[in-house]
Amino acid sequence: MPNPGMRRLLPYALTALIVILAAARLLWIDREPICKCGHIKLWHGQTMSAENSQHIADWYTPSHLIHGLLFYAALWLVARRLSFGWRLAIATLVESLWEIVENSDAIIERYRAVTISLDYYGDSVLNSVSDILAMILGFALASRLPVWASIILALGFEILTTWLIRDGLALNVLMLIWPLQAVRDWQAAL
Repeated sequence: MPNPGMRRLLPYALTALIVILAAARLLWIDREPICKCGHIKLWHGQTMSAENSQHIADWYTPSHLIHGLLFYAALWLVARRLSFGWRLAIATLVESLWEIVENSDAIIERYRAVTISLDYYGDSVLNSVSDILAMILGFALASRLPVWASIILALGFEILTTWLIRDGLALNVLMLIWPLQAVRDWQAAL
């Protein structure tokens, strides 16, 4: 049986393995490793661009940080007896599965059909891994911040992205599940 120190590291090793396996799966389903443009940017701020969701961070990165805040809250409610490390591994698995599903042909076509993302052809693997890491950052922040600060952070990011790019986590989910033409028209007017 492994020593206690090794047991404490196990969920973190599993978390890293989940991220690696998600990247491998995305490569397996022919997602581009990096932007087809051939270079890597730390930040790409143009949403109506073929380079959106292709670099390390973009205007959708805050929504993944919010995922981390929300996953921390949900897992605190339903699995608070699990250690932080095991809850992080679960959250990373959920986020990684979402990145794989989000980059499936069916979801990509859904985004293209019901949102203003007509030039969206999926995330690069670099962007997907960065999104998973943003979720991990949000999860870690939620573990350290008071609840009120996590709420303000989530609302602040939603308000900021809604104001600047007319999109965010809530609008993204709405338009994926129940697209509204009025929202699509409002988003396209930017």
